[in-house]
Amino acid sequence: MPVDVPVEQPGEVSSPPSIRLWELYFLVVAVAIAAATLLVDGHSVTERAVAVGSVAAMAVLYLAAARPLILVDDHGNRSMLVSVAYLPLFAVAVAAVPLTTWLMFMIIPIFFMLVPLRRAVVLVLCANLIPVVLELRADPGGILIDLVIAAISTAAGLCIGVWITRMAEQSEQRAQLIAELEANRAEVARLSHEAGAAAERARLAGEIHDTLAQGFTSIITLLQAVDPSLRDERLALAVRTARENLAESRAMVAALAPSALTSASLPEAVRRSAARFTEEAGVPATVRITGAERDLPTRAEVVLLRAAQESLTNVRRHAGAREVAVLLAYSPDTVRLVVRDDGRGFDPGISGNFGLSGMRSRAADVDGTLTIRSDAATGTTVELEIPA
Repeated sequence: MPVDVPVEQPGEVSSPPSIRLWELYFLVVAVAIAAATLLVDGHSVTERAVAVGSVAAMAVLYLAAARPLILVDDHGNRSMLVSVAYLPLFAVAVAAVPLTTWLMFMIIPIFFMLVPLRRAVVLVLCANLIPVVLELRADPGGILIDLVIAAISTAAGLCIGVWITRMAEQSEQRAQLIAELEANRAEVARLSHEAGAAAERARLAGEIHDTLAQGFTSIITLLQAVDPSLRDERLALAVRTARENLAESRAMVAALAPSALTSASLPEAVRRSAARFTEEAGVPATVRITGAERDLPTRAEVVLLRAAQESLTNVRRHAGAREVAVLLAYSPDTVRLVVRDDGRGFDPGISGNFGLSGMRSRAADVDGTLTIRSDAATGTTVELEIPA
């Protein structure tokens, strides 16, 4: 019997091709049996009308109740009630015109589409017993052949129903497998993109180091060789310009390829930066890590580390602080970096002050939020929070 079942997720109400094929089959069987009932001899007009009316009621029950439940894949109590409702309609049709026993080819698939396998098996047995019971009341002598027919019909119905159920389960498993494959493909694409971006940053860092940085170093060396004391203002200006650009190129190399993160985790890299700050500035810097440490995307770790380094550099150059505290806080949804000093403070609203524009730009690249609070009484607090 060419019956297919829908493979829909709960909540979907669309009509896939499998449902349309099944409904075409349902319609053909219902119309054929109704037509045969009207044409068969040996039954009164009333009996034929009752049988055809039962067939029509089954069709209405399918459209009004069974079909919506099949589309949403509901196998609960409502589906069981609808399935049971087919049994009295089938019994009325068979009692009026025994030819309508062929309706089992229409209602048995409905059982397997509406209810779980075990309940469907019980309903199939009940449906096959109805013609036997009715024949037993009408002609006890022909009960043997009816039992044989009922047994064959039950076996065929169960085989078809089990096949339908297994096909539906395999379709659901394939759908889940496809969803997992798509998710894995997206993850592989993301990791490949990050790996490609990291490789490109490393390549650019090497190019800058081997060309611009080396060139500026050579310029400074040559100028100092010409006039070691740099009494000529033009030479002094050229040396200062070359040194500034050398510092910029080195900063670009550091931003593109953070070596601190290649040999250590983010918390360790922050601790090393704080320890280096203490050595260079002579100002104690404490580091506190809270929450469960975990690996972050490379971009996020670079932004956090650069923010810590830039903040400590600003403190060393401009704050005149006596103490610095660094906090790296991990939470389920975010990671927060806080650098606090007790220095002289500044006006955060001044554009370009202390390299803050670069920090804001990096924070925006990873959907982070940079907050700066500063005044002469309490010092400066730089807080960066990014999604984890």
